[in-house]
Amino acid sequence: MKLKQSLEERDDITYKESKRTIRNAFIIGAIIIVTLVSVITLLLDRLYLEYAVDELGATSWIVAIIVIAMTGIISGAALSYLAGSIYLKPINDIIDGMGKLAEGKFDTRLSYKGPGDIESIYRGFNALAKQLQNVEILRSDFINNFSHEFKTPIMSINGFISLLKSKDLPREKQIEYLNIIEEETQRLAMITTNILNLTKYESQEIITDKTEYNVSEQIRMCVLLLERNWTQKKLKLSMDFDDTTLEANEDMMRQVWINLLDNAIKFAFEEGELEIDVTSQGGKIAVKIADTGPDIPEEYREKIFGKFYQIDESHSIAGNGIGLSIVKRIVDLHDGTVSVGREGDKTVFTVELPA
Repeated sequence: MKLKQSLEERDDITYKESKRTIRNAFIIGAIIIVTLVSVITLLLDRLYLEYAVDELGATSWIVAIIVIAMTGIISGAALSYLAGSIYLKPINDIIDGMGKLAEGKFDTRLSYKGPGDIESIYRGFNALAKQLQNVEILRSDFINNFSHEFKTPIMSINGFISLLKSKDLPREKQIEYLNIIEEETQRLAMITTNILNLTKYESQEIITDKTEYNVSEQIRMCVLLLERNWTQKKLKLSMDFDDTTLEANEDMMRQVWINLLDNAIKFAFEEGELEIDVTSQGGKIAVKIADTGPDIPEEYREKIFGKFYQIDESHSIAGNGIGLSIVKRIVDLHDGTVSVGREGDKTVFTVELPA
């Protein structure tokens, strides 16, 4: 909330400074034009007084007035055009750029070198265009991933229902197919729940219902909930930590641990290791969840917390790219941090929260 306010205040200050700069530029331009016209008029008047009255007579007075008027008009028009082309160009550029963005051309960028305040407006426009472009890419990725994640279990369920209609199907096969349908149904429910949770957390700005509770015990319970998953992969579980209390929203933090543990189990190698460590030091609580799975390349370590992002684009490993997004959002709401790194042969996710 504070960050949002500070950004709005900064943008408001930048707008006011830019507006002041443009206003001052027009005032200076107007002063220059008036000064030049006045100087030219005075010079021509002096020339007329010295030569026209004595030598050329009254007719030249009219000619001098016409010359002075035309010179003033031409000079003023030229200088006004020059000032306008310089100081109105940023406004015209931004108007044209906004028109292109409205047409969906999100790759539009503006280039300008000049006063710092005006240049900051260009940078702000380019940042906006880039953000819109990223949103468009995210939307496309969401449609592709979401449709794939929904289509696969639905097609699987439809296929096995067709097989169950067979009259000669043995009872063992019926049970097997029904189990698969049950798993696929649960998968659909999980995807829907994750999307609803992510939408809810993204619209939330503050944490309510904070309580002080035993986070170590909470993590142990999450491990028990996922016992079937890690025992099927024959993972060696290592948990050695003392009881630690945390003030947070208990339900939201439970989802963090379940998502991180499920992710670690999913990517751990068969008969590998799963380690969980909880420490409290310097007013912070650090929870580390490590697995002997493949390394995450450094260039992907920040991206994996983005919505619907998956390193494995082939979808050979079950997942929808939502779980880690939920983890990051919940941790951010608790003023904490979440990161991923490599320690020896293990991939380690670390969550740090205020004690």
